[in-house]
Amino acid sequence: MELNQLEYFLTVARMQHVTRAAEALSITQPALSHSLAKLEEELGVQLFERSGRNVQLNRYGQTFAARVSNALQEIRRGKEEIAELTDPESGVVTVAFGNILGTHFIPELVQRFQKKYPKIRFELCQGTCTQAQQLLEEGQCDLNITSPRSGSDGIVWETLFDADLYAVVPASHRLAGKESIGLKELADEPFIGIHRDCGLRGTIEAISRTHHFLPQVKYSAEDLATVAGFVAAGLGVSLLPKSRGLMLEGMRWIKIATPGCVCEVGIEWKEKRYLPPAARLFRDFAIEVSRLREAI
Repeated sequence: MELNQLEYFLTVARMQHVTRAAEALSITQPALSHSLAKLEEELGVQLFERSGRNVQLNRYGQTFAARVSNALQEIRRGKEEIAELTDPESGVVTVAFGNILGTHFIPELVQRFQKKYPKIRFELCQGTCTQAQQLLEEGQCDLNITSPRSGSDGIVWETLFDADLYAVVPASHRLAGKESIGLKELADEPFIGIHRDCGLRGTIEAISRTHHFLPQVKYSAEDLATVAGFVAAGLGVSLLPKSRGLMLEGMRWIKIATPGCVCEVGIEWKEKRYLPPAARLFRDFAIEVSRLREAI
């Protein structure tokens, strides 16, 4: 059973005349009659009552026509949706990203992009680093904006920016008045660590290995906002990127003089998976914006 057969069938059913239907379809009358005969043979019943070139649906034909009409309507809708999804000027971009990036970076990036491409829509998937990477692996999103890079086979990474890490301490802490400290000045302090699903944990562990820094982890929080909350409550110190969503009352941000204390934020996509035109536009825009930021 072919789509053309079904289109021919509905046209004949609507016009109730084989010759006129053939003219409307721009095919010959014998070709149309042959198509209808094959359809009836496949279904095992006659669909029309015939009187010369005039035809009328019988009860089998009426039942079948109702289903075919609905099916072809759904197919047309599907084609329209795919056309919209793949239209670079009015498609949909599905982006996964880490929770902390949703406080200002992602909203500002999307806002700037939509000033240029106002018809493109977004589906946003927010979660932990692990959850975002899983969405990309499973094909549930086009792009993943994350930190650090996953390093998985078949994943392409482009760095967007490096965010400096700061020592964060309670406002009453002995180090709170300093503008800058070395990483090892935090070595004997109770440290607010991060759950392994958070991307920053891997970054901190890599920095710790490089500089032989062994934090004395007292608590492990699920996310960066909770880390900030524990620090503000006077329960310990930590390392965090400066972000609006983390700047709480009762904590101080101190620059770290130790080199390399940064977290790398980038955009990832699957190398061999089809990337819709709208998603390619957004990816290229994000990379361009990051390069302009570096130039400034």
